Amino acid sequence: MTMTRNKLILLAPVAIVGFALFIALGGLVVRELWNWLLPNLFGLHRITFWQALAMLALCRILFGGFAFHGSPDSRMRRRIIERWEAMTPEERERFRQGMHRRWGGGSTAGESGMP
Repeated sequence: MTMTRNKLILLAPVAIVGFALFIALGGLVVRELWNWLLPNLFGLHRITFWQALAMLALCRILFGGFAFHGSPDSRMRRRIIERWEAMTPEERERFRQGMHRRWGGGSTAGESGMP
């Protein structure tokens, strides 16, 4: 089902406002939690709303949170799982042995599942 142009014109501003409210709410939550906990526990300074938003952005950059389904990481993981399931037991064992030789660890012959 495709959206008509009129529905898109009406939906776009609502989506933009919703996204802005989501970001603002995230900033407020981070600011309030920080200002409630950290000054009392560790003697840190209180932060502003803008500093809270910057912390959210920094966490997104460093830790890659808020990933959407279908991200490159999930596609790569799905591809690895598919390749593992397509291997014969002998190929899996050779893979485990190669990983063990290379990294000094990995699954042993009796273990099941992915390496």
